[in-house]
Amino acid sequence: MFVYVVRRILATIPVMAVVALFVFSLLYIAPGDPAAVIAGDQATPADVEKIRQSLGLDRPFLIRFGEWVWQIARFDLGTSIFTGLPVTQLIAQRIEPTLSLMIVTLILAVSVAVPMGVLAAWKAGTFIDRTIMAFAVFGFSVPVFVVGYILAYIFALELDWLPVQGYTPIARGVWPWFQNLILPAVALGMVYVALIARITRATMMEVLQQDYIRTARAKGIGQRGVLFLHALKNAAVPIITVIGIGVALLIGGAVVTESVFAIPGLGRLTVDAILRRDYPVIQGLVLLFSFVYVLVNLCVDLVYTLVDPRIRY
Repeated sequence: MFVYVVRRILATIPVMAVVALFVFSLLYIAPGDPAAVIAGDQATPADVEKIRQSLGLDRPFLIRFGEWVWQIARFDLGTSIFTGLPVTQLIAQRIEPTLSLMIVTLILAVSVAVPMGVLAAWKAGTFIDRTIMAFAVFGFSVPVFVVGYILAYIFALELDWLPVQGYTPIARGVWPWFQNLILPAVALGMVYVALIARITRATMMEVLQQDYIRTARAKGIGQRGVLFLHALKNAAVPIITVIGIGVALLIGGAVVTESVFAIPGLGRLTVDAILRRDYPVIQGLVLLFSFVYVLVNLCVDLVYTLVDPRIRY
């Protein structure tokens, strides 16, 4: 098992190297002259040249890439062109809302989707199963921003139960913090719940047909014990895989969700940076999101060693 863990950790190094190369290349593969685009139509040639020098576009690609990698190694992601602030500082200012939204969404989605999938597999072919699968289809079909607007209209504008937008730091209280995250987390978690529920149902139905499940029932083990202690435990690997893959949905959906609910997180920062063509900020955010996704998948691989006894090497 130790060798397996070391191999998975080492495998992330070339992946991040490729990601870093791609992220840095964004500045060079962008259509037109990035410096001219950033400077605007009213800029003078001197202004454009100044921006080119600040971005390092006047130097060879490999030399600039090596300098950029060295900056990253020192946790320096550069400086924003428009605000003049370090990218790391901008990320630090916005990371709490996004991290809070993703954690709440993840907990909510897993705690709802897994029991739904187990119930659908247990009641396969019944009205309950069809209802859960219809909900899953709905979750896949409706875009996040549409769900967000519907929830905001019903629960914030009509019923006035929850805030319609904004974010309250957790330092000001757990309930105000959670209250601002309920609607965004539900909107963002719809597709995530649908994905996990469908995979859980499919995996559970396959496991419930195995001989050891019939043996457990013959021994007099209750239905709850059969479902959660025997079947779900052996169906955990595919479910964990989907949960890890679904982090990409959370990262991508956070950009839209934060825009709908006016949450000042990394998603809003990404949108603002793209609109302004603030390449250092874009590069830093893409690199951060990629690192988080690779890290989550690494954690999923490591969890396999706990839930799958077949992994030893």
